[in-house]
Amino acid sequence: MVTLRVRPWETLGESVRGVGKRCNQDWYVCQGAGSAADPLVLAVADGHGSPAYARSELGARFAVDRFTVLAAEFGRAARDCHDAGRLARLMTYARDDFPRALVREWRAAALGHWDRHRPVTDGAGPQPGADEKLRLYGSTLIGAVLTPWLLVAWQLGDGDLAVVAHDGALERPLAPAEEALGDETDSLCAPRAWRQVRMHWAPVFEQARLPRLVLLSTDGLSKSFAAADGYAAFVADLRDRLAADGGGAGVRDLLPQWLAQAARHSGDDTTLTAALRPPDPEAEQPCERKTES
Repeated sequence: MVTLRVRPWETLGESVRGVGKRCNQDWYVCQGAGSAADPLVLAVADGHGSPAYARSELGARFAVDRFTVLAAEFGRAARDCHDAGRLARLMTYARDDFPRALVREWRAAALGHWDRHRPVTDGAGPQPGADEKLRLYGSTLIGAVLTPWLLVAWQLGDGDLAVVAHDGALERPLAPAEEALGDETDSLCAPRAWRQVRMHWAPVFEQARLPRLVLLSTDGLSKSFAAADGYAAFVADLRDRLAADGGGAGVRDLLPQWLAQAARHSGDDTTLTAALRPPDPEAEQPCERKTES
C-alpha cells in the first residue's frame, strides 16, 4: 500500500456575535490534518435565536460536536476508497445513512439536555412532547470532511459552502436552486430533518486536483452583502489574498475585523471556517494537526 506524505491544510476560523444579540448562537470547528488516519473536519452551525428557540445556542454546539465525531469516523472509514464498489457504498452511506445518524445523535443530545435541565414548573400543566422540546434547540448545520482522496459535505438549512477548485474556479455546490424567503430555513429540530440534508460528493483521484480552499459560513456573512453576487465576490477576493500572501497568516489577523463588519451589516451572528491547501504541489512538509474552536 502506498503511504502518502500529506501536506497539512492551513485552517482559519472565527465567530462574531451579531449587533444587539444577547449571545452568539453560532458554533464552529476546524479539526484534523486531512490525512487518512486524521481527516480534516469543518463545521458551522447557526442556532435560530428567537424566543421559540430559547436554547438554540446549545443546539448549534450539539450539532457541531456530533457532526465532528461522525465525520471523523466516516473519513477514517474512507481511507481505502479506490475500489469502485467500495466508493459506491460509501456514497450511499453518506447520502442516506449519515444524515439519519447525525439527526438521531443531535436529537439524543438535545433531549438529554432537556431531561437534565427541565424548566421549573408547578407540575400542573401537561409535559411538552419531544417535538416541542427539540424546537427549543433548533439549529442549522454545514459540515465537511476532507481526506487525501475525498471531499464530502452536508448542509441542512441556510448558510454557505464555497469550494475553490484546483484550477481556481469558485463553486457553491450546495446552494439551493431558490433562496428561502425571509428567515425561513430547514432545521435539525424539524420532523424527519434528515430528508432536508443536502450532500456534496467529490472523490479526488489525483492529489493535484484537491481543492485549493474549502469555506463554510453561516448566513450572517452572505446576508451582509447588498448585491446578490456579494458573497461570491468576497470568496474570490479571499482566494486571491490567500494566494498573494502564500498562506493564511495575514488573512487570519484580518478575519475578525471582516466578520465584525459583516455582522454590523447583517445584524446576525457571523461565523466562518475554512481550510487552505498549500499552494506548492511539490512541497514536502511534516504533518501538522491544527484545531480551532
